Amino acid sequence: MKHAETVTFGGSGLDRAAEIRGRVEPGSSRHAEIVVLWRGKPLVHATDLDRLVRLPADHPVFEGTDGSSILLGRNENETLIFARSLDHWQPEGLDETQLGGFVDPSEQTHPAVPEGVFAELRRIMTRLSPRDAELAATSKAILGWHRNHRFCAKCGTETEMTQSGWQRVCPACHAHHFPRVDPVVIMLITRANKVLLGRSPGWPDGMFSLLAGFVEPGETLEAAVRREVREEAGIRVGNVSYLACQPWAFPSSLMLGCHGEALTTEIVLDPNEIEDALWVSREELVLALSGEHSRIKPAREGAIAHFLLRNWLSDTL
Repeated sequence: MKHAETVTFGGSGLDRAAEIRGRVEPGSSRHAEIVVLWRGKPLVHATDLDRLVRLPADHPVFEGTDGSSILLGRNENETLIFARSLDHWQPEGLDETQLGGFVDPSEQTHPAVPEGVFAELRRIMTRLSPRDAELAATSKAILGWHRNHRFCAKCGTETEMTQSGWQRVCPACHAHHFPRVDPVVIMLITRANKVLLGRSPGWPDGMFSLLAGFVEPGETLEAAVRREVREEAGIRVGNVSYLACQPWAFPSSLMLGCHGEALTTEIVLDPNEIEDALWVSREELVLALSGEHSRIKPAREGAIAHFLLRNWLSDTL
């Protein structure tokens, strides 16, 4: 495995068992486990929030559900792993205001699984093993796609899940729909000893990260990097090279980390794109990553921006 693949959600070598999709269900195998999500939050052990709870297909928590499960893959011991959503469940005393924000500190406990809690993935992602992180991110992305793409984009008819959750088929016009992944470039833009950082409105006070943006149709990664940096900060970029990628299931992006060499340094902000941007020296970045900078707080640990910045500092890109 390359160093670039050690980024959080970077992959654990999971066998996704694509050749058996559509031919297996959790109840058809003695060796099957189900990971469970509620509103995109994985069920993890309540003690340390560092392991996914894996349940058998006949667990009482699934009573009354439609039984739709998505095949995630197969472990080295031939155990099949599925994902299932419990979005229909309504916790008692739920505070909706804490859900869906930049930080969701809330935890929910289902009475049928007292040993586990549903916790927001961004909050716990660095605690999980590479395998559990990949399973959690895949589950969140694919379940979110099913939740948001129930109807045929061609004729509007409600579609049906097939291929163990990896397709939806329209019974009216027979169109096939596949899970979407949105490519996003995230840019380590440097000039000599400095790196370009920016922040978006609504982020925690003082938080800065690398600039990022969606790749447009018909556009190369290199062109997307140059366009986004020019649009957001007014900086012209020359050479661009690929560094690493990260599946980012919030909701369904693939973050494509690239290095760009800045040709200019004057920052001209587009307030419709970002709130602020600045050049930060290596020395300042060391202080920021150690929590000692008076103004700058870094991107959260586990995000590819944090990964790229740390590796830039240590010359291990």
